[in-house]
Amino acid sequence: MRWLVLLFPILSLTAQDFKSEISVVQFSAPFTQDSEISLKPFKSYNTYTFHITDRQEIFDSEEIKYLPTVILYHNGEEIKRIESGISLKLPDDSVKKIQKEIDKIIESKF
Repeated sequence: MRWLVLLFPILSLTAQDFKSEISVVQFSAPFTQDSEISLKPFKSYNTYTFHITDRQEIFDSEEIKYLPTVILYHNGEEIKRIESGISLKLPDDSVKKIQKEIDKIIESKF
């Protein structure tokens, strides 16, 4: 029982690590992989791709309704959410929209 109490704070902290600093997180599933965007343009930042089959708890906590969905976080705060909707396809300008928001974040630091 003692170990369980000690592990819970660690698990909750780990679950939030993907939101640190500037992070681009893609929420997807094996059946929507063809509709995912490349996160390579954001390699200077934290990037993650979670599949619902592996990380259901994160999908629930982030209220993911459509697959794929891409969310830009800055220091734990959601900045921009881009959802595929019922088409299961992200908008063609998704990378551009995310980069625009990242540029705003960086500019605000000066």
